[in-house]
Amino acid sequence: MTKLTFAAHPFLLGFDQLERLVERTAKSATEGYPPFNIEQSGDNAFRITLAVAGFREEDLSITVEDRQLVIRGRQTDEAEGRIFLHRGIAARAFQKAFVLADGVEVAGAAMEHGLLHIDLRRMVPETVVQTIRINGRG
Repeated sequence: MTKLTFAAHPFLLGFDQLERLVERTAKSATEGYPPFNIEQSGDNAFRITLAVAGFREEDLSITVEDRQLVIRGRQTDEAEGRIFLHRGIAARAFQKAFVLADGVEVAGAAMEHGLLHIDLRRMVPETVVQTIRINGRG
């Protein structure tokens, strides 16, 4: 018996990219830093919120690379000349990646009270009905 993968199902024509998308999503960083929320803010709108306390706007970058939303943070260590009796707040870099579906675009980003908000919207295409003419042989 032949085992069919999801993308090879006979009714899913042209979805061969789906398997690559699932693999890329699985490879995305799954560590818990920084913590984040994803919420639906409308019928076709979403918001990703990352807790980035201690980061300045210039320490953060947001890019879309090959349908992947990538957020990077890099803090400069300003501890030179300071003596810590206890250091529990680490200055460390991070990278978070989210795979975006076709039609999902970044609407904007804002920083507020140590939270980075990234708003996404899904563009809804118009329904198109196409009639195909049948050519007879002969």
